[in-house]
Amino acid sequence: MSGANVFLTGAPGAGKTYVLNQYVKRAERAGKKVAVTASTGIAATHIGGTTIHAWSGLGILDSLSPDDLKRIGGNERLIKRYNGTDVLVIDEISMLHGARLDMINEVAKVLRGSDKAFGGLQVILVGDLYQLPPVSRGTRTLDFAHLSQAWSELDLQICYITEQHRQAGNDDLLSLLEAMRGGEVDESYNTLLEDRLQQTPDKDTVLTRLFAHNVDVDSINQRHLAALPSEAREFHMQTKGSKAKIEQLAKSLLAPEVLELREGAEVMFVANNFAEGFVNGSRGRVIDFDGDKPVIRLLNGRKITVEPHSWSLNEDGRIRAEISQLPLRLAWAITIHKSQGMSLDAAQIDLSRAFTPGMGYVALSRVRSLQGLYLQGINAMALAMHPQIHDLDRELREASSQLSGVVLDIPDEVVAAATSTPSGNLNVDELLLRKLKQWRFERAQADSKPAYIIAHDATLQAVAAAKPTTPQQLIALPGFGSKKVETYGPDILAIISGHDSKS
Repeated sequence: MSGANVFLTGAPGAGKTYVLNQYVKRAERAGKKVAVTASTGIAATHIGGTTIHAWSGLGILDSLSPDDLKRIGGNERLIKRYNGTDVLVIDEISMLHGARLDMINEVAKVLRGSDKAFGGLQVILVGDLYQLPPVSRGTRTLDFAHLSQAWSELDLQICYITEQHRQAGNDDLLSLLEAMRGGEVDESYNTLLEDRLQQTPDKDTVLTRLFAHNVDVDSINQRHLAALPSEAREFHMQTKGSKAKIEQLAKSLLAPEVLELREGAEVMFVANNFAEGFVNGSRGRVIDFDGDKPVIRLLNGRKITVEPHSWSLNEDGRIRAEISQLPLRLAWAITIHKSQGMSLDAAQIDLSRAFTPGMGYVALSRVRSLQGLYLQGINAMALAMHPQIHDLDRELREASSQLSGVVLDIPDEVVAAATSTPSGNLNVDELLLRKLKQWRFERAQADSKPAYIIAHDATLQAVAAAKPTTPQQLIALPGFGSKKVETYGPDILAIISGHDSKS
């Protein structure tokens, strides 16, 4: 809340997403405009945001040429977006390439007209560097975000959450995960895992199978579904918006375009609805259909008649695309990559084809307890972690420990007081507004233009409330584009400066 740039980190199940959501609520209550993004589409849906690729305007660009910067620098929509944002959140930072973070930093500086890191945006990075790294194509060198120039420029304050909310403190699985993070996996843990290789679930145990590759997942789910004797029913996505935006949103969802279900199908919820009693990762089985709605019995015995769920792609305060589908997917199997962010009571995990450090760690950390873990296979890569992360992790813990000794929690009443007016109202300086209206009248006469062409009343009210002091702050307000700021900005900023100096 102080405006510092922060790296919020901690082990899986420590509550990073919860803390992030609480922060965003407080920041918005205090009047800050927060852009919530993530490195992947799946992670973005968990936090109700969009991908950093889409928000930044970089899309699939892998590098920035002078022509790219010129084109982006003249994009009015992006200029408004960057200058209308106070805080940029990027979740699952471990999976973002360092080069990408540098590109966003460069674009932010151009669009906000400032050489400060990210053009002066407050940046909140969230994630666990032990989890899955950036996908590297054609190279063995991993382009970690924390090795980028942008990371260095941010001068990040470290908030390392150490409490655990997924595994119990006395569970051997938690002990194994902590040993993996510390690079201290000894023979006792190998024996522990070998024992889980011998365990087979009871026929009544509802579990999810985690695999490293998509091909294993698809074949298992379809084979099990086809083996059920009940009648198949199909549920199709309903969409609104442009084709490009719909495709962008659909790629980020775990819900399929066409969902085929039968009575007896094992399913997993892929959205959060606390009121209805399910969260992302909740497991159950289709036991009936109520008309065109499936009835699911969760593992805890609760029955839920499932309604369609709506996901939306929000950009610049507008809904660009919307998708409606049942928040379910077949759950006999799922990839380790898509399991990030989930908590599972029981899982059968095949690590025999683990192919990158951190993959086994992500898979094992999905499960709530050792008794819910059934290993189907394991290879030499399964327990590997990136060795260069171990030293960094120790530094992060130490930095966070030092910070916790000097920073106090911000009381709720301070947050409430920071919100100057009720939601939807502007705290307008009426004297300044009269000065702006007088200037508009005189300028309209001098230019032989209608006053509304220069600025609407709502625009001047926004100026009199925000009192911008730079062209970048001015362009963030409604009613302003680059040309209008260039034409009228000097006059408006001079009026504000003169008004404040006399106040």
